[in-house]
Amino acid sequence: MNTTASPTLHVIFGPSGSGKSTYGADLARRERAVAFSIDDWMARLFAQDMPQQPDFNWLMERIERCEAQIWSTAAAVMASGTPVVLDLGLLRRADRARVAEIAHACELPAQFHYLTAPKEVRRGRVLSRNQVQGEGFAFVLTPEMFDFSEGVFEPPEAEELAGCLQVESA
Repeated sequence: MNTTASPTLHVIFGPSGSGKSTYGADLARRERAVAFSIDDWMARLFAQDMPQQPDFNWLMERIERCEAQIWSTAAAVMASGTPVVLDLGLLRRADRARVAEIAHACELPAQFHYLTAPKEVRRGRVLSRNQVQGEGFAFVLTPEMFDFSEGVFEPPEAEELAGCLQVESA
């Protein structure tokens, strides 16, 4: 257990296939932190119930439920003095701003980590992960889902990157 007075909330974000899950797991090991990955929670709790045709509203409702439980559990972990690594996707600027506001309101020291890689590298990783289904695999991300998430992801602007660790995972 980390005995520092103020454990850090590490927040990882980036587009699909940028290496967030792998980076988050490595960071958690280095920092002796507890990692929370939305992909793991969604896969374990809802993958078997997922509709055949992707339903954005169905998905978002469950993501919100998972995030609420993750926040509750992460707050308890941090109250014990242990750092936390959050890998929640956070594709939109508003989502990242909401996390920053929560951390600020709770007086949690937060460090954002922005991961990126060229689109074709990320697409290749996703296709490979779908086939191998090894470490970091939570569910199949189809090419259509990858393209959809590409359209949703909002790259950070300069002010958001201030104080943010940037990692090129190519």
